Amino acid sequence: MNEVIIVGAGIIGCACAAALARQGLRITVIESDIVGGGATAAGMGHLVVMDDNPAELALTSYSLALWRDLVAEHPVAHEYHRCGTLWVASDEEEMAAAQEKHNLMRAHGISSTMLDAAALQQAEPGLRQGLAGGLLVADDGLVYPPKSTKILLDQAVQYGAQFLSGEVTALIPGGVRLADGREIFAQEVVIANGLAAMKLLPELPLRYKKGHVLITDRYPGFAQHQLVELGYIKSAHASEGESVAFNLQPRPTGQIMLGSSRQFDVTDKAVEPAILAKMLQQAISFIPALADLKAIRSWTGFRAASPDGLPMIGPHPWRKNVWIASGHEGLGITTSLATAELLKDQMTQQTSKISTTPYLPSRFAFTEQTVS
Repeated sequence: MNEVIIVGAGIIGCACAAALARQGLRITVIESDIVGGGATAAGMGHLVVMDDNPAELALTSYSLALWRDLVAEHPVAHEYHRCGTLWVASDEEEMAAAQEKHNLMRAHGISSTMLDAAALQQAEPGLRQGLAGGLLVADDGLVYPPKSTKILLDQAVQYGAQFLSGEVTALIPGGVRLADGREIFAQEVVIANGLAAMKLLPELPLRYKKGHVLITDRYPGFAQHQLVELGYIKSAHASEGESVAFNLQPRPTGQIMLGSSRQFDVTDKAVEPAILAKMLQQAISFIPALADLKAIRSWTGFRAASPDGLPMIGPHPWRKNVWIASGHEGLGITTSLATAELLKDQMTQQTSKISTTPYLPSRFAFTEQTVS
């Protein structure tokens, strides 16, 4: 009997597989599509400290420390780039927000530097004139998520994990049933397949958050940092409607990746020209020269959003031997490694480096009566 079945081979599932396999558990990872597909492949791969609440700050900063250890041996294999995040302030109000962010990060031992208008222009000459300044968080970085996911799965396999291609269609006592009728058994089942988790656990309080991304041809040196407007925070934490924000990433290939947009409860994967146009207009308003670049592809993805913006990591409140690792919204790449550690610690009854309480699924009142 396998000790743990992990449903989903995105970055969350593969990170959990690697952490649990290293602990000596027997792992079977089951995936119906390609490894690192879905939301993992759609994301920008930004590794970023976020500080909108203490739990988010704890999880992201812990995970970034784990990421730095992971990529240290083979940074090229991950397409890792320590580009830093430059939070751009348009006006004095946003500069005040940048100062608050700086003070909070400094209080938690995270290095950051305030930039005035002149220093911002020197750091990123392509930004338009007249911006107030910004905040540079130099230790943030980026990876190419599908490659990092495959590396994590390979690590799990090296420790004895098995990979199984198939679609899990139902949870059964002591395991799962696949679409072809096979039944796989284990002592524990981890549901780590993002929004698809709702097919197996319809009681989960998850919502679709659609996002658009665009990538250009190669323009080496066009930008040096991940550039994010401070207004992005309002966009990222909106609870209804649609929004766009300036988010630019210089890939190691020389390509420029642009985000971001958010649309609640939209399940159509099609690229929407009107939303894409708004996103691009916002980006061009910060870097006018973007209008001259050649775009080569755009796509969409779906973030799994929980009601409070934090992931669910831990035991299901009432389904026996079922664990949840989902609801990471737009921070799944960043928080994948910490998620895996917190899940492993709970499963093996070890003390975690940060509190697991803010992320427990039991914080939401979903009961058996909520299953339709």
